[in-house]
Amino acid sequence: MSDNGIEFLQRKTIKVLTAGQVLSGFGLGSTLSIGSLLAADLSGSAAWAGSAATFSTLGAAIWAVPLARLAFARGRRVSLASGAGLAICGASLVITAAAVHFFPLLLVALFLLGAGSATGLQARFAATDLPSLKSAGRDLSIVVWATTIGAVVGPNLFGPGEIVGAWLGLPTMTGPFLFTITAQLLATSVFWFGLRPDPLLVAKQLNASDGKNKPKVSFGSAFTTLKEHPVAAFAVSAIALSHMVMVSVMAMTPVHMQHEMGADLVIVGFTISLHIAGMYAFSPIFGWLTDKFGKIQTVLLGQGIYVFALMIAGFGQHDRTLVTIGLFLLGLGWSASTVAGSALLATSLPVDQKTNVQGLSDSLMNLSGAFGGAVAGSILTAFTFGGVNAAAFAPVTLIVIFAGISRLSAKAS
Repeated sequence: MSDNGIEFLQRKTIKVLTAGQVLSGFGLGSTLSIGSLLAADLSGSAAWAGSAATFSTLGAAIWAVPLARLAFARGRRVSLASGAGLAICGASLVITAAAVHFFPLLLVALFLLGAGSATGLQARFAATDLPSLKSAGRDLSIVVWATTIGAVVGPNLFGPGEIVGAWLGLPTMTGPFLFTITAQLLATSVFWFGLRPDPLLVAKQLNASDGKNKPKVSFGSAFTTLKEHPVAAFAVSAIALSHMVMVSVMAMTPVHMQHEMGADLVIVGFTISLHIAGMYAFSPIFGWLTDKFGKIQTVLLGQGIYVFALMIAGFGQHDRTLVTIGLFLLGLGWSASTVAGSALLATSLPVDQKTNVQGLSDSLMNLSGAFGGAVAGSILTAFTFGGVNAAAFAPVTLIVIFAGISRLSAKAS
């Protein structure tokens, strides 16, 4: 394929991935927030409310690996469409679980819905399959930005979803999952029919022509690849640890604002909305910075933003305005670190190991977030919200240290 042909296919791929991400965001954004309410209702105990986030995050972590391997074997088109299909099954089972009032089935459903999140994460890497290294940050950031629309608008579909659900006679709080099914069906169609030719398969064909294609996919080969490519290992660490920082502080903010500051749900929702805007809305800026000034430099910029975010939210834990500003900056730090780290990972790996390591990275990212959220709860109880922010400095420090080590290793090689 000529350079012009690759450029044309890349532009088409970005448009398809962006459309798919918008649809996926609508579907998942309107329902995952309801999962905790359903979990508490079906289990009969508020203590199980957190299981919704736990099982959906666990699902995202586990589904990331087989979906990545499916992408390597059959292409992004099949993998992304399959992930959206699993999310459809999950949404359907949520409605079924509520209808029969069976809590374990709800957990299975939320686990399947996690595949939708895994698909969204994989889509950002699909934007960098073709050999266009100069614009890797920009292309990836556009796909990340597309999540903004669904993430912001999706939660507001709860009311209309309940109206539609009541009209159809569905159990309470399950109406919005009809939007999930519809949106994921549309996303599946977009991925299936839009990603032709498949960007990953084209990239593999181009690589095979150079005699470099070695289709070996396993956890062992992924870790071996990371040992051989220290910059890629740094990227995986930076993505996972940055996600841990974000989740640990973000997850404890609603609890702190309600219990310690007396904020109502409107104020809490506004704060989280600004945080989400920081995560996604400004990603193209960080994509541009990644391409212009360097990927590791932008990851370190993200850590610098984290430092300001943690200091403002931590020292200002009793001031609603300062907590809100801190959470917004926390989202910006995540955006810079994730966009730059993902671009760095995509451009520092051989083609035959890209999807293998990317799947491992997405899995570690979700597991790190789940661990951070779980540990943060104990820290909040023992040391207040300021303690949560102080503890989050540990992963930030590790990322800065790893950045120095990866640079030394790269120079030595």
